[in-house]
Amino acid sequence: MSVLNIIITILLPPLGVFLKHGLGGKFLINILLTLLGWLPGVIHAFYVNQD
Repeated sequence: MSVLNIIITILLPPLGVFLKHGLGGKFLINILLTLLGWLPGVIHAFYVNQD
């Protein structure tokens, strides 16, 4: 992960997932988790975006 991608993932988790995977199931799950709380969204985004 690049530094820019890490910053985007921390600030806006759904955007970080969208940039890596596009619109799909992972993106929708991340939006739901982010709506439940910022931290679950960030954790899921880092888990999904790991290389």
